[in-house]
Amino acid sequence: MTGDTRTPFAENLARIRKGRDLSQEQLAEAAAVGIDTVARIEQGTRTTCRPKTLRSLANALGVTVDALLGAAPKQHSRDVDVVPLRKAITADARIPGLDDFAESRELLPLAELTTSAHSAWRAYVDGRHNELLHALPAVLTDARRIVRETHDDQRAGAHRVLSTAYRLGAGIAGRLGLDDLAYTAATRALDAATESDSPEVEAAISLRYLAWTLVRQDRAEEAERVATEAAAVIEPRMLDRDPVRAGVFGNLLFNAATAALSSGSAGRAEDLLAAAHAAAIRSRGDTASEAAIFGPRVAALQRVDLAVRAGDPEQALRLADTVPDVQGGDVPAFWEAGHRLYLAAAAAELRRDREALGWLAEAKDLAADWVRYQPLGKATMKRLVDRTTRRRGPEFAELAAHYDVITPA
Repeated sequence: MTGDTRTPFAENLARIRKGRDLSQEQLAEAAAVGIDTVARIEQGTRTTCRPKTLRSLANALGVTVDALLGAAPKQHSRDVDVVPLRKAITADARIPGLDDFAESRELLPLAELTTSAHSAWRAYVDGRHNELLHALPAVLTDARRIVRETHDDQRAGAHRVLSTAYRLGAGIAGRLGLDDLAYTAATRALDAATESDSPEVEAAISLRYLAWTLVRQDRAEEAERVATEAAAVIEPRMLDRDPVRAGVFGNLLFNAATAALSSGSAGRAEDLLAAAHAAAIRSRGDTASEAAIFGPRVAALQRVDLAVRAGDPEQALRLADTVPDVQGGDVPAFWEAGHRLYLAAAAAELRRDREALGWLAEAKDLAADWVRYQPLGKATMKRLVDRTTRRRGPEFAELAAHYDVITPA
């Protein structure tokens, strides 16, 4: 006997459905999905499904997606089931036995596929890792299917969505510390980008993710070259007000600055950020899209973060006072949370522990799941725990547990 091997998703779907006094047929009808979909999920033979299917089931049951999926991933990648993600990223029809799994043989309309990819991207930027890990394999599979079975403009559009999906795979794999898998996903994103309906822009976006993975692999000099050369290709002309090109250009410079600092060249990093900041000032405000997260506030946040990484906490906190409010759009929660972690690190370095705790608490409130994976948050909280000389109360203990410094009782 091997016992019940169903996932929390399968168990929750069955439990909540029964608690709502619904048959599988009634739930399928309410969610506008096939009865076999509900049955296979509850049996554990289907472990992932499309974002639209997931949301439809949650809505029909009157619960959130998180509640339906079950507990969020734990703090460390070894505690997260990444097998479906790994299979989806490395699937290759040219290799016998490594072809895609199939939710169904249905060929999604390109518009629906684009919506699914956007939902996955939204989960990524909001730090909803559990939802992203569940949905992304299906998005990758659906995109590859359209690429294989269509032609001309629709095929090029599917390549664009496929490139986006691979980039999300690179991003979540990197967050989980799976740097080699992130690199594989980034290179596949680049391959798909060159076949898309916007090859220059999509390739530049993919190279940004590739540069990020190179930094994570301690290949800073290569990362800087990749990012700066890609930025030179995509750089907007003087009177070009295209926000997409400006955003991609600016984000590439962010990556190049991070790489330069990692190579020990703080001056070059500052010059690269200055160029990005100038482009941000010319932009129409802060925007967040699958292409880039960019604008005056975003560029100012990068300058603060660079000062912390360069070992100048006083300058970082001074710069923080000059950061403008969001203009013309939004800055994703995980980006804002990351900024708070840098401020917490700067405050802790200056022994301003009360301020540091406040920033750590804000980061947790902004993107609770995302901050669990950030070494900077854990290192800062550990420093505060190690040097405290008295009991600090339940909120302090809760933060220590959240940042994985202590194990909660």
